[in-house]
Amino acid sequence: MIFISLLILIVAIATPSIRINLSPNLFIRLSAIIFIYAGGISFNTFYIHSIESGVGIYSGLYQVTAISQLIDMLIYLTGSLILTAWPIFNKNSTLEINYETVNKTNEDRIMNPCTEYSLIVMFSTLGASLLISSADLISLYLSIELQSFGVYILSTLYRDSESATSAGLKYFLLGGLSSCLILLGIALIYSYSAITNFESLYTLISVLYSDFNNLSDISTGIVYGLLLILIGLLFKIAAAPLHNWAPDVYDNSPTIVTIWLTIMPKISILFLILEIINDKIIEIKYLFLISALLSIILGTIVGLSQIKIKRLLAYSTISHIGFMLLALVINTIQSTEAFIFYIIQYTLTNLNTFLILLALGYTINRKILLKNNNLINSDITLISQLKGQFFNNPLLSISLSICLFSMAGVPPLLGFFSKYFVLYSAIFSGYYLLSIIAILGSVISASYYLKIIKILYTEDTKESNIDKVDNVNEESVISNLHSFLIASLTLLILLFLFKPTLILNSVQLLSLSIFNDC
Repeated sequence: MIFISLLILIVAIATPSIRINLSPNLFIRLSAIIFIYAGGISFNTFYIHSIESGVGIYSGLYQVTAISQLIDMLIYLTGSLILTAWPIFNKNSTLEINYETVNKTNEDRIMNPCTEYSLIVMFSTLGASLLISSADLISLYLSIELQSFGVYILSTLYRDSESATSAGLKYFLLGGLSSCLILLGIALIYSYSAITNFESLYTLISVLYSDFNNLSDISTGIVYGLLLILIGLLFKIAAAPLHNWAPDVYDNSPTIVTIWLTIMPKISILFLILEIINDKIIEIKYLFLISALLSIILGTIVGLSQIKIKRLLAYSTISHIGFMLLALVINTIQSTEAFIFYIIQYTLTNLNTFLILLALGYTINRKILLKNNNLINSDITLISQLKGQFFNNPLLSISLSICLFSMAGVPPLLGFFSKYFVLYSAIFSGYYLLSIIAILGSVISASYYLKIIKILYTEDTKESNIDKVDNVNEESVISNLHSFLIASLTLLILLFLFKPTLILNSVQLLSLSIFNDC
């Protein structure tokens, strides 16, 4: 569905007569509708009885299962919600006219940024969807590269921005390094076993590890190959100690791109790690234990000294990755349930947080936005820019506070239950030291969330009062759909306690399905 839609949109853009008559905002709307429709198609595949055991396609390169289809639904829905973050204005809006001005003054650009953004997002989403269904090392590498190249291009979407170009180049070079590690691991496994299919590889590992006293060179080569692949994957999700690129790239990229970087690649790669992790190989367990421990510690401590909002959220993401890796290490039904629930919570909370930051950026910097005709100038970079915003934008400030409290794990918000489930499964499995460190890290990290909330509510200034007068017409800046999504996601985070069964039952069934397949 996504691939066919991409071909149609590319043909439409390449046709001059159609391109002239199409509004740039139309591509955003079409892409969001395509994602929703693709998610609906994925949902309908549950009615195919044979899908429970999985259906191999393309000679076994991909394995379509009920689990992969459910995760596809999550990816498509999240992608459609992210696309709404791009401002879609009314026809009479001043900013809509500025879009046309940008196109006239930049004659070398064939497409509007709206068009480029939606198309590249669709390419990256296609790679994420294929990555979830990968059943072979070759399809794994091709899918992850399709997803990654889309993200590299997104980082450099604004060609006139020096910081965005720098972020994209850094992301490309370091992402290429992690891809080399993955490719080296694949080559090492194939050279020792002549196998690339996951199922055959699992069978071989089970046979080799059935007798620990007679492990051969084949098992050693496979272990080293898997370790290289997993190190490359940890690099791509910015898990410590391979995290140094993330704060710089997130901070220098436009917020409209950062919202994609911090969510979509994480979902697909983490679910891929869940599929390929093998509890029999003790080296893999140690790798994830060390990475989880360092992610929680570094994401918490280094985040305390940050003065830029996106760098702080980058270290917050690293800390959350530590919790998810801890759930992966435990590898029980309870921990898998906690892991899936944590990903859903992480996706919803981060999506809402960045939607609010974008909305605040559009309203705070409305004058600059109108003057320079460039959406990148609407970004909020420093935490101090949020001074006194409760008095100018009370609803957005309250929503942001709820999201930050949820990230900190304050009950009874959604984030509290996700951390509780992970810590409960860790303590139940005997990981007492890691549980204590995770609890301390969660408590300490609450301080830098509270720092943002303090600036929102207590540091009102005269400049804020002036901005309040200037932002009377902020409804023309934020689309109605953008506002509706912020309200809906905030209520979901806030009121999860009153109706938790829908998410919890789905997560429990999914975790049971994963262990039954194993």
